[in-house]
Amino acid sequence: MASAKRTVLFSKLRYRLLLYLVAALVFAMPLQNALEQHFIYFPEALHVATPARVSLGYEEINFSATDATQLQGWLVPGQSEAPAVLFCMGNAGNISHRLETLQLLHQLGVTVFIFNYRGYGTSEGRASEAGTYSDLAGAMKFLNERGWPAERIILFGRSLGAAVSLEGSLHRTPAGLIMEAPFTSIEAMGRHHYPLLNSLLGWLIGAKYNNLAKIADLEAPLLIIHGKNDRICPPNMAEELYARAPQEKQILWIPEAGHNDGFVVGGERYRDTLKQVIYSWTGCTTESEREA
Repeated sequence: MASAKRTVLFSKLRYRLLLYLVAALVFAMPLQNALEQHFIYFPEALHVATPARVSLGYEEINFSATDATQLQGWLVPGQSEAPAVLFCMGNAGNISHRLETLQLLHQLGVTVFIFNYRGYGTSEGRASEAGTYSDLAGAMKFLNERGWPAERIILFGRSLGAAVSLEGSLHRTPAGLIMEAPFTSIEAMGRHHYPLLNSLLGWLIGAKYNNLAKIADLEAPLLIIHGKNDRICPPNMAEELYARAPQEKQILWIPEAGHNDGFVVGGERYRDTLKQVIYSWTGCTTESEREA
């Protein structure tokens, strides 16, 4: 009789534990989404300007991510026969906050395609790690259909965009990859900025963006750009990534730069480095070089 009671009690306890586990998972999923949206993604829906504000001609592009989410971007044409730069922005605002970057890249002669991740600007959906990867794959497919094969495309990502562009480079090797102000992983960022909160709730963050685990598999040539005064993604993260990346690789340190101002304070050294790698990786020449 006692044995039978113990069996019944054990069954009830097991049932309750199962219920608690299910309840925990049910509540953890929305909490996970809430934490990711609070700590990782900071989208803005309203475009504050267009490339016309900085005297750039552009084409409004509506295209699909590989999971059919409808996205929006701008294509800024460059010189004939020049390569294309597919730019992946950081985690805040939208593409209208990157006009200075568009202007700088346009001055190098390249065609630039910049797009809003899902949930940013007028793009549909809600941002997630898998979603941003699907968004980039869709943008790459769009450029391929417009006549730019992978060997004439440079993937260029800044901050969060560096992680997105690295993932994209592993699936379809571009002519080269530029990672500006990259981090090693979301987990490492959590430990750096929120050590106590990360130890308690870090396991709930589903997004990993684990660049350090991926970069050794990169087959494209790599340029890392990082500011020595970066307080968001500390310089040692760039050093770790560079050390693990295979050849061909180079790193450009900008001593006076913080997290998102390297392209502003880097001056001619920044621009000359970009131009050199973009054209050498793709084997293209500028119009002035062809006319010489």
